[in-house]
Amino acid sequence: MSVSEAATAAAGANADPGSIVRLENVQKYFGAVQALQDINLTIGTNEIVGLIGDNGAGKSTLIKVMTGVMPPTSGRMFIRDREIRHSDYSVQMAHDLSIETVYQDRSLADKQPLWRNFFVGRQITNRFGFINIRKQKEIAERILKEAIGFRGVGITVDSTVANLSGGERQGIAIGRAMHYDADLIILDEPTVALAVAEVRKVLDFVRRIKEAGHACVYIEHNLAHVHQVADRLIVLDRGRIVTEILPKDMSVTELTEYLIELQHGHGGSEDR
Repeated sequence: MSVSEAATAAAGANADPGSIVRLENVQKYFGAVQALQDINLTIGTNEIVGLIGDNGAGKSTLIKVMTGVMPPTSGRMFIRDREIRHSDYSVQMAHDLSIETVYQDRSLADKQPLWRNFFVGRQITNRFGFINIRKQKEIAERILKEAIGFRGVGITVDSTVANLSGGERQGIAIGRAMHYDADLIILDEPTVALAVAEVRKVLDFVRRIKEAGHACVYIEHNLAHVHQVADRLIVLDRGRIVTEILPKDMSVTELTEYLIELQHGHGGSEDR
């Protein structure tokens, strides 16, 4: 299937009007440099959207706009069909609106036990204002077993993050976001620098996001990884969305060749 045919199929398969985030004609400038151009994007409920593109494509900038790290220069943004004023939107507001971002190796405190990591900034306290350790451990145990599926693998709520593998750390961070009922979980290259067995674990965690009724934006350089779990793939090139593709309509090899063609004639740069 050609790229244009795949894009048409992707658009038709995701025509559900229900959405978590919707961007309309979003632009972002850094001085005279335009980082995002005419971004029109809808993230529906209960879907996994892969966001791909070479370095400098604008993936990081797009996610920062979507999560309140930085405002767009112009355009409109809606969360659950409610228009959000650029001046009001922030990371805290994104959290309040159930949008969570999981960053590779930056989401957890290495020296703290898992139960403390689950409740950083959101401690459960008793009527005297003290942290309710017993309650937090009970909930953490439930997250480990039900949300993440850690059963009989030697990991307990008292295990420290430093003793976990890279894939297990990602699972903990994803499980924490799921526990806080994030409607949209954004994953920033969760499989980078992981061994094959660890990649499998993380991809299973990503599938659990959808199974639990959440949506996910999955940013990834490794096309084979995101191709396995995404419902659709959005391709960015120099700040523009150039196409949407259904993974079933384009193989990893074809997708790789397409991205190479996009880059032909201009050099890559660091992702904005």
